[in-house]
Amino acid sequence: MNLIFDVDGTLTAPREEIDFYFRKELEFYATDHNIYLATGSDYSKTIEQLGQDFVENFVIYSFNCSGNSIWHRGSEVYRNEWDLPEECYSWLKQEITKSPFKVKTGNHIEKRPGMVNFTVLGRNATWEERAEYVSYDTSVNERKTIASAFNELFSKEYDLSAQVAGSTGFDIYPTGRDKSQILQYFKKVPVKFFGDDTAPGGNDYSLALAIEERSLPGDKVFKVNSPIETRYLLTLL
Repeated sequence: MNLIFDVDGTLTAPREEIDFYFRKELEFYATDHNIYLATGSDYSKTIEQLGQDFVENFVIYSFNCSGNSIWHRGSEVYRNEWDLPEECYSWLKQEITKSPFKVKTGNHIEKRPGMVNFTVLGRNATWEERAEYVSYDTSVNERKTIASAFNELFSKEYDLSAQVAGSTGFDIYPTGRDKSQILQYFKKVPVKFFGDDTAPGGNDYSLALAIEERSLPGDKVFKVNSPIETRYLLTLL
């Protein structure tokens, strides 16, 4: 059985380390199942959250940066080199300044293989600052508003897509280079996918939709709300 997992919100709390006992359970599942990761984060962050031993010895492939950077047993086997047009960078910097949210911690635009991650808050924020921004964004939908405006301005001209991801930012990538692209490695092979952000606009949505639309016998999408739910659903397989 092929099990594909998102990381943040699915195996761990956002940007947190995995529960020790849950990781041991996943190692047990890896004896009978093939485990894959599909995350928007880069490889170094995945190692921080899940542990180097687990990722290198119990995961078949780690599809990082939504499949734009692929790792196997500690080595990067594929990397999509792409960069955002300068006009888009300039526009994003203006949005940081325009945002009424006062806390801005730096490292707002992070280039990753095949994609760019944007956050008004900044990736240097403390957990308290992140919680404050999550509360703010929940009430005003700032990320969705900025991502929609970006798509309206740049989607057709540069063939780009901006999509809310994680809890404080959103991802930008060439259209079609989202998580759904990893399904090409599972042609005619059934998969079970676990993701917490599978609603339209979420960064798990494209992969979940692609799996559901191909209607391959044995395919299943598990739309979870937390690592606790993922852990429980695994016991039912």
